[in-house]
Order: sequence, then C-alpha cells, then structure tokens
Amino acid sequence: MRLVLYTGKGGVGKTTTAAATAAWAAERGLRSLVVSADAAHSLGDVLERRLGPEPTPLSVRLSAVEIDARVELGRHWGRISEYLVALFRYQGIEEVVAEELALLPGAEEIATLQAVEEYARDAAYDLVVVDCAPTDAALRLVTLPEVSRTAVRIVLKLQRALAAVVTPLASGVLPVPLPDSAVFRDVERLLYRTLRRLKARLVSRETSVRMVVTPERMVIDEARRAFTELSLFGLACDLVVMNRVLPEAAVEEDFFSDWGRIQQQRLTEVGEFFAPVPVLCAPLQEDEVTGLARLSAHAAEIFGAEDPASLLSRAQAVRFVKRPLGYRIHIPLPGAGEAELDVAKLDDELLVRAGARRRALKLPGRIAACKLTDASLGDGELVVCLDTVEVPPADSAAAVEG
Repeated sequence: MRLVLYTGKGGVGKTTTAAATAAWAAERGLRSLVVSADAAHSLGDVLERRLGPEPTPLSVRLSAVEIDARVELGRHWGRISEYLVALFRYQGIEEVVAEELALLPGAEEIATLQAVEEYARDAAYDLVVVDCAPTDAALRLVTLPEVSRTAVRIVLKLQRALAAVVTPLASGVLPVPLPDSAVFRDVERLLYRTLRRLKARLVSRETSVRMVVTPERMVIDEARRAFTELSLFGLACDLVVMNRVLPEAAVEEDFFSDWGRIQQQRLTEVGEFFAPVPVLCAPLQEDEVTGLARLSAHAAEIFGAEDPASLLSRAQAVRFVKRPLGYRIHIPLPGAGEAELDVAKLDDELLVRAGARRRALKLPGRIAACKLTDASLGDGELVVCLDTVEVPPADSAAAVEG
C-alpha cells in the first residue's frame, strides 16, 4: 500500500495538488483515499464536498476524509484524558477548560498520525494521499515518533515503578485522583508501541514525502530547509512540484517578461538543489482548481505519462561502511551547511543536529562501542568516522600497575 504525504509553505497549493493526485490515481484504476491532516481543513472546499472524520465516497474508487484530532483523541486516549480531566477538575478548574488542558503536547499530532497509519493499513485502499499542515507543523508531525521514542521509554519506566509503590499508599490518604496501572498501560501502548509502529510506517519503502513549491524565494528556501530535515530523519522525498508556473504565452507578454526570467532561474535552482529528485511543473490556471473533473485534468498536466502513485525517486538511506580502524557512517544531508551542524556521540547513540532539528541515531552494538573521531560534510552527505577502542589485555594492565 502506497502512502504519499504532501507538504509545503502555506498557500502554495498543496491541498489542490494532493486532491488532484488522488483523483487522477482513482481515474487510472487505483482505490484512493485523500486525507486532510491539517487542522485548518480546506480539502472539502477543493473537492466541493462536505467532509467529516469518516471517509466519504466521492466516486467508485475515490474517498476523502478530514481527520478530526479531537475525535481520534477520544478513540485512543479515552482513559488518559478522563484521568487528566478529573485531576484538573479536582483543582477547581471548570470542565471545559480542564478538557482543553488535558490535551498533552504532541497528543493531537500522534492521534493524527495514528489515523493516517490505520488508513494506510486498510486493505480497502491502494493509495493514501495526505494533505499535511504547512511545512513546520508537518515536520513536527512526521518527526515526532523519532524524537519522542527515547524520552517516553525512560519516563514511563520511572513513572510506573514509582506509581506501583506510591499509588496504593497515597490513595487512602490523599483526596486527589491518582493514576492507576491501567492509565500507565494505555500511555505505554499509545506512546511507546504506537510510536515504534508509526516510525516504521514513515520510513518504509512504500512511504514518501512530496514538496509543493512556487517560484518564490521564501517558499523555496523553506522547502530546502525541510528537505534537509526530512533527510536527517530518513524520510524519503520522491518529488517536488513547482506550482503556478506561468505559461509560455504569458511570459511572452512585456509585463511578465521579467517574471518569466526569474521563474526560469528559480526552476533551474530547484532542479539543481533537489537532484536527483524530479521536479514537475504545474501551470498557473485561469481559475481555482476545484471539483473532481478539474482536479484530474490538473494532475494530468503535472504528471503526464508518469504514474502519480509510483515512487518517482528513491532516496539514499543511512549507510554503515566497515573500515580498517572501525566504521564510517554516511548520512544524506542535502543542503546542510557546516555552520548549522553539530555531531556528538552519547553511549549507543549518535546525535546529529541540522538547523532546528536533532536526531538520535541508534547505533548497532558493535559500532556503539567505538569512539567518535571525525565528522565531515561534503556533496550533501555527512560522513562520521567511529574508531574501535583498544582494550589492553588483563596481564599487561597488571604489569603496568606493578
């Protein structure tokens, strides 16, 4: 089952592009579902249909849904939310406010990802296309399983151990509601096992991210930063769509001649930066692209003979290479600069920071015993060298002590 996530700066046309991709794929025979994961839903407006939190059939092979994070939280976080609301209510907070406070940081993102992952596992669909939130929110969404996993595992172990001792003793003394083992069990299931499953889905060979840009400097710069950060977390980007490209007839007009020249420069720049990821152009339309017929026609102009559901480019993954003194790790980081990079090793993890994002790369046991000796950046790739640590024999150590 193919999963495609569209993102880009707000206003570039990612919702239209996502809907067009699903509509065109459905026309070509694929059972397709287009999903809005943006809290500010506009998918229904583009499709000219009223949508809700359950899939709505639009044609024989096309359905659409607007994920409601509150509904998903109720499905997956019921016992946890009930405990938090009870805790806040005990402190004198009104019920409506308590329900708002019970939304833990990251909870809505996780609930949204859970819904996407469930649709991706549904045998009823061949293709799931997700209209993500604008770039920064989308990055939080897709990197959350990676950055949360380690912290959640440690905190849960400490909390459960403490609660097993404290809760039975304190429940008879303190009037404040205390979490029981069922609450911790739900938290562990949702924030540990679920995070692992979500991460596996996002980095699988059937999943890719597609960037939507326009020929504007700020839009392209934001896409470049997002591309680097997606690469840091191992998420594959298989396509860039350059939207709202002026047609040749418009460029020939005197008024648009300078725009045409700048547009060509930006197209060349995007093609060089994102290579070998293909860049497809979507022409500026005469009016808003809404409704299934216009969306399918728009996608046909973008993809041409290409299959909209195929993996159009395969990103290079993190590679481990054996060397005489240890190992070399190759991490794709297109567009990263040395000034924004920071590399360190802590126990069995390699910590890499690129811009505002940081990834903890879990090292295999044999490599985890090595020490960090060098890191260099070149040709869009970070190369980290780890050398084996020589352990002196026990007899020689005793001889030195003597």
